[in-house]
Amino acid sequence: MHEKPRFSNRKLHVLLAFLGVLANLKRVFRVYREAGLAVKRKQRKRLVRIGRPLTPVTQANEEWALGRHIRLLTVMGGHTRECLALKVDTSFASQRVTRVLERIIAERGVPQRIRCDKGLELTSRHFLAWCLTNRIELLHIQPGRPMQNGRVESFNGKLRDEFLNINWFRNLFEARKQAAPFRRENNQDRPHSSLAYLTPAAFARGSVTCRTCIMRCAEFGGRSLPHA
Repeated sequence: MHEKPRFSNRKLHVLLAFLGVLANLKRVFRVYREAGLAVKRKQRKRLVRIGRPLTPVTQANEEWALGRHIRLLTVMGGHTRECLALKVDTSFASQRVTRVLERIIAERGVPQRIRCDKGLELTSRHFLAWCLTNRIELLHIQPGRPMQNGRVESFNGKLRDEFLNINWFRNLFEARKQAAPFRRENNQDRPHSSLAYLTPAAFARGSVTCRTCIMRCAEFGGRSLPHA
């Protein structure tokens, strides 16, 4: 359980079923609470930001300025919930985005449509022309309405909670190195509630064995216990 501190008790129960351990869901919940692993839902806080205008700087070491950050490009299959790409860099030009998409297309084929926000790299002439050339319908969500792209926003929330918030990256190379195992674990090992607690990879394969395992697990554990 301590290996997955941000998993709910129900997801841990499903993982035990994958390992062949048909533990009672209430017992898993009791152990989960005693181990102090209950995931608490934090209420969103409204930050009040007070602007501070730039002031003149007249001598050395009076003021330093920092502006380094990393960005993540996530590509997700809307049906299977698979993370098709997880790239880490300081910025993503539209040409870089299309190169990532072309590698996915080479493995999986061309999608019918792409849903995304109106970032500069996703509204550039290059990206628009690329979608037109590949006959891909482009659906831009409205500004300030992230839930119009709720599937990828849900994944991004888990990405922040289970990857970014619990890891420390000393450089860009470390962030890239750790992103690959997270993507693989999300696709291969993480049960997804919207997929009847199948993993995205198992759902994509249409695995009858996994579906049977989940149904037996649900029957054994019951459904009356609320999520932690």
